[in-house]
Amino acid sequence: MTLSFAIWFGIYKSLIAFSHWVVSLLPIDPKSHLGGAVQFFFYDTPKVLMLLTGIVFVMGMINSYFTPERTRAILAGKTEGVANVAAASLGVVTPFCSCSAVPLFIGFVQAGVPLGVTFSFLIAAPMINEVALTLLFSLFGWKIAALYLGLGLSVAIVSGFILGRLKMENYLEDWVQQMPKYDADKVTDTMTLSERIESGFQSVKEIVGKVWPYILGGIAVGALIHGYVPENFMAKLMGKDVWWSVPLAILIGIPMYTNAAGVIPIVQALLAKGAALGTVLAFMMSVIALSLPEMIILRKVLKLRLIITFIGVVAGGILLVGYVFNAVL
Repeated sequence: MTLSFAIWFGIYKSLIAFSHWVVSLLPIDPKSHLGGAVQFFFYDTPKVLMLLTGIVFVMGMINSYFTPERTRAILAGKTEGVANVAAASLGVVTPFCSCSAVPLFIGFVQAGVPLGVTFSFLIAAPMINEVALTLLFSLFGWKIAALYLGLGLSVAIVSGFILGRLKMENYLEDWVQQMPKYDADKVTDTMTLSERIESGFQSVKEIVGKVWPYILGGIAVGALIHGYVPENFMAKLMGKDVWWSVPLAILIGIPMYTNAAGVIPIVQALLAKGAALGTVLAFMMSVIALSLPEMIILRKVLKLRLIITFIGVVAGGILLVGYVFNAVL
């Protein structure tokens, strides 16, 4: 294990030299736009994939303790407020994405989890996960990763609490309201350590195997922005001095079809070109938490008025985050 880590660390530390070496082998000028874009791509791609593999393995073992059944059992019967905090926190350490929205939502309703608490979980789970935090850490360092974690939790907790206070249970689809309730406390956990380790490897296979095309696509887009977008162009479009930059970023982000793996390399390139941090974080949050595919999936269980309210409350929280951080930083 120690030898494996030493080899991994040695390879990781040589990635900058590797990317420059790759560029030197190609018939392009390293100082040209194309040279900069290629160097960016061949540095970020192995860096992100190596970090992601390690973190996903560890999180896969942790996630084995938080199956959908156990998660529902933890949240069932709890009141709002503290339960919103618990739900958002569980969303960070559970491997559920927007494609899991409907079955999770139905399971939570059947277990008696309050609607607002359910929303806190469903906002946090896709937006704040090991993929997002690993990529942020690898590209920007722990401070930005911690900032995003705190912002994401705040949006999930407050949005869920507000949605719970609005008492919109009647705007669940009728068939969801009529589903029988069940006891969520009857949950057993008999997994051994070797099975949890196997769960870690399985997570690597499933998650990294699923997101690597998004990573390559996002880094490719980021490389093009890095190599070809003029300096300070993004400062004019997404800078802190442009009042409409944050709502524009949210409107652009909502219809995009990608996830954290695809959007974070783009975020890196936008920041390098002068975009404001608050605006870029708002863009990233809207892509992950309010994506059009997730809204289409949730429409199966939520009536239109509740969907619109959900989008409005979450977008309002993201908008506030963007403006505050553009003003403070």
